[in-house]
Amino acid sequence: MQKPYFNLSPKETLEQLGVTAGGLTGQQAAQRLEQYGPNRLAEGEKKSWLAVFAEQFKDLLVAILIVAAIISMFSGNLESTLVIFAVLILNAVLGTVQYFKAEKSLESLKAMSAPSAKVLRDGQRMEVPGDQVVPGDIVELEAGDLIVADGRILNSWSLKVNESSLTGESEAVEKSRDAIEGAEVALGDQKNMAFSGSLVTYGRATMVVTGTGMDTQLGRIASLMNETQQRKTPLQKNLDDFSGKLAVVIMVICAVVFLLSVFRNGMGVLDALMFAVALAVAAIPEALSSIVTIVLAMGTQKMARQNAIIKELKAVESLGSVQVICSDKTGTLTQNRMTVQKIWADGTLTPGTDLELANDAQRALLKIAVLDSDATMNAESGAGVGDPTEVALVQLGNYFYVDAPVYRSQHPRLAELAFDSDRKLMSTLHNTDDGPMLYTKGAIDVLLDRSTHLLTGDGVVPMTPERRAEIEKVNRELSENGLRVLAFAQRPLPEARLLTLEDEQDYTFVGLISMIDPPRPESVKAVAEAKKAGIRTVMITGDHKVTATAIAKQIGIFEEGDLAVDGVELENMSDAELDEKLPHIAVYARVSPEHKIRIVTAWQRRGCIAAMTGDGVNDAPALKKADVGVAMGITGTEVSKDAAAMILADDNFATIVKAVLNGRSVYANIRNAIQFLLSGNMGAILAVIYASLAGLSVPFQPVHLLFINLLTDSLPAIALGMEPARPGLMDQKPRDPNASMMDKPMLSHVFGQGLMIGVVAMIAFYIGLAQGGAALASTMAFSTLTLARLFHGFNCRGTESIFRLGLSGNPYSLMAFGTGVLLLAFVLFVPALEGLFLVAPINGFQLLCIVVLAFLPTLLIQLSRVIRGK
Repeated sequence: MQKPYFNLSPKETLEQLGVTAGGLTGQQAAQRLEQYGPNRLAEGEKKSWLAVFAEQFKDLLVAILIVAAIISMFSGNLESTLVIFAVLILNAVLGTVQYFKAEKSLESLKAMSAPSAKVLRDGQRMEVPGDQVVPGDIVELEAGDLIVADGRILNSWSLKVNESSLTGESEAVEKSRDAIEGAEVALGDQKNMAFSGSLVTYGRATMVVTGTGMDTQLGRIASLMNETQQRKTPLQKNLDDFSGKLAVVIMVICAVVFLLSVFRNGMGVLDALMFAVALAVAAIPEALSSIVTIVLAMGTQKMARQNAIIKELKAVESLGSVQVICSDKTGTLTQNRMTVQKIWADGTLTPGTDLELANDAQRALLKIAVLDSDATMNAESGAGVGDPTEVALVQLGNYFYVDAPVYRSQHPRLAELAFDSDRKLMSTLHNTDDGPMLYTKGAIDVLLDRSTHLLTGDGVVPMTPERRAEIEKVNRELSENGLRVLAFAQRPLPEARLLTLEDEQDYTFVGLISMIDPPRPESVKAVAEAKKAGIRTVMITGDHKVTATAIAKQIGIFEEGDLAVDGVELENMSDAELDEKLPHIAVYARVSPEHKIRIVTAWQRRGCIAAMTGDGVNDAPALKKADVGVAMGITGTEVSKDAAAMILADDNFATIVKAVLNGRSVYANIRNAIQFLLSGNMGAILAVIYASLAGLSVPFQPVHLLFINLLTDSLPAIALGMEPARPGLMDQKPRDPNASMMDKPMLSHVFGQGLMIGVVAMIAFYIGLAQGGAALASTMAFSTLTLARLFHGFNCRGTESIFRLGLSGNPYSLMAFGTGVLLLAFVLFVPALEGLFLVAPINGFQLLCIVVLAFLPTLLIQLSRVIRGK
């Protein structure tokens, strides 16, 4: 069995790939391009617009409406037929448009292979498009290059690569050509491999390509995304469940009404069918899906104004029921930049900003930090360029007005020994006022062992065991707080010359500088607010467990009794063990993309609605798997943004909490809108059933009910979606995602309020029947039902009386009511519309009866709320 490439020597790798040191020939490259295909990521399966459009008609309620339209057509009621089909086509078009606004994650992943690459072919250096690179190509890498394929390092000159797009960690990784012997190791330890999507930040190298397209680490992530299935939101589940049950109930009731009409009342088949059609149209809330979509869309607009950009409408509702936020650390909870925290010199541990430059030891420490680094600052943007650790050191110098380029020109570098992970040191030789001076920074254990003296404010003193123990104690305390510690030392040399490894000894130890990727200030407050709202925040990171735990404690994520596990521990856990420990694990460290998906899945397995935040390519599969994927808008990669359902335009973790509040408000508004629609429909259903049982004529024509459902009902329902958030929403725990929206209180409200509306509609029907016959009766019943439902919109704004809610608290409800009344007036009093809507003329007395009867249910409901409130 072939060993992994990182376990082969460079020579063995070239032999295995069948390539010479001069690279592939042009013919070989063409053959391999045909064999392996372009260096691109596979595209997901795409549906045609016709197939998507056809899927919109699979719903059982839609099938019932189609049957109703056909029956209406055969009964000679062409107007109803046309209106029903128009409604169905409109809803299908809206659903199709929403589908094609779906995610484009794989397209963004594929786009990362687009940059060009410098390759050796036929012994010549040439530049080719990234998608033309094939296995066996020898690629030259330089600082600033985006690596377009996976490859084995052949030669390296101080190469450092930023793999944050894959690992999520901002610190550059050193690469070398030394083969790693033994068993396969983790991604972060494959130091002789370079990976597609990574950025060269320092040095240069040559590598031989070992994998392209879907055979890369980036391709593996793409495969995970293809395999990941998104879950339906609680609202979708509730509505699907409700629609299915409603469809069955409608069919049963329609069948019963038809049979009663024919066999009990002796009604003709066509007339009985019209009763069944009227009942079906009355029962089906045609505008429900459109209303929900519109309310969600309005919620997204409000969130966008608060820097939360919603890509998928369903994410708005899911946010309202989020129970756990699985948050990436780097760049999400933290600032994604290294920052100096505390320094130790001359026996004193102080914040970095409190350096005393009058102290020889502390001044020397700052001097070494600036000179023994290669980072620079962009003069225009102020951003650091180079290794994040060295950027932090240069920024420390800037704080004390030490301009790195100027200072380095005053103390020119004469020679250097680049950083090496085996030595764990970097050394540079400089001209100083005291002659040639060797400055070194690196791991404290290595540098302390090579130090014979210590620099103090009073001069150089011998390094005694007691002084060494004090330095080790300080290092231990800093490390336990999650800080990365660098040691600094110096050594005078007799003359300027090339450096050798033997020069890195007999040092005078100068001091320590600790640094950390600091938490965002707003993260602490946001985590506390989330906790108050009953939402658990969990940190998921590729960082060390000690560092991650320290950050989590600062932010408030990790508390007494919580656990922190790393990727190895997680790998060794069975699903049952993970499920048992899951509620207590606050920090996951050193995790892979597969681990992130497993963590999110574990929370979902517990029935929780899980959100996942992230900014790197490695986060994309988990962002897609989560109920709500949240990407960073500023620091996030395009892949993470496309995989997410929500993007934070300000990269502010606190914005998530605002989005949760809006999500809860939107859900409450949708629930109120659904209650409004169903209670109104219930009134129509009960009226039709009563008329059938009483042997009366049909109280409403199908066109009447469609007018109500699509026009006069839609406006108040949309207005309910604009209701402002109620105080105390964030003091409540997240709602149970498995709890049905149609619970007993809501069903009782729907039936009770619908019964009152149905009763007044039938009273109006009897008045019209007595004064002018079936046509007038139908007109008065239709008018009363319409106006009663418009009044009922005020009842559904909340559970309190309108006096507490405030009539002007939601001006949109007043506008909706006024527009609805105007539309009804057009139908009743514009002669051209009388024939279309099958209405009869009414006089002043009949109009007064309609208004009084329509207002009666709202009056009774409001009086009961006032009494209950007192």
